Amino acid sequence: MSAKTDSKVALVTGAAMGIGAAIAEQLARDGMIVLVSDIKLDEAEKTAQRFRQIDLSAHPLQLDVAQPGSIDAAFESISKTYGRCDVIVNNAGIAKTFPFIDFPLDNWLATVNVNITGTLLCSQRAARLMVPRRWGRIINIASVAGMRAVGKGRTAYGTSKAAVIGLTRQIATELAEEGITANAIAPGPVDTPMTEVLHSSTFRAAYTSAIPMKGAAEGRRHQKFLEKQEAGPLAALQL
Repeated sequence: MSAKTDSKVALVTGAAMGIGAAIAEQLARDGMIVLVSDIKLDEAEKTAQRFRQIDLSAHPLQLDVAQPGSIDAAFESISKTYGRCDVIVNNAGIAKTFPFIDFPLDNWLATVNVNITGTLLCSQRAARLMVPRRWGRIINIASVAGMRAVGKGRTAYGTSKAAVIGLTRQIATELAEEGITANAIAPGPVDTPMTEVLHSSTFRAAYTSAIPMKGAAEGRRHQKFLEKQEAGPLAALQL
């Protein structure tokens, strides 16, 4: 593939399944070249191939957001192959539940590393490719758990998602003059492979009760709005 393309390029992290795959598909349907990135390259390839079978432009990319070296390698590949990154959706995340008083330090550090440090580093690298074009969209997947405490056991996850929201505000403030917007989506309960394991029926009921309309999240619809050029004046919007 040429190192230059006239089509917008979108990178979605943690895109092999769940919310990430749904967002990646919508971006591809919007006419973008979509990089389906995931720590598991074989799963990313399966998802990208499924998109290509319906004539969408999608390519797999191995990316472990917990490893700065992996982030560097991924963006070197993006820069060399496409010469641009117009949209990034920082979706990759991890979560485990433990009682606060016994919350293990190793899980706290791992969660913060993936959910917030990974978002920081990927946003920095993407922004460096956006600045020369004076246009870019940074979309961070937060959570309603980052806005309020939802159930028990979410010490690391909830705190990390609150930090994502704060980071998004800072990115938006600093990059607005470069034509780049940064916004956060804070979904409520969404059925994904991760939440099927993580959420008990009791927790799911408590989580859903925190949502006024008691419904499932619609992150893909919010993302579709935020990546559009018409969303230009909006920065640090939290949905």
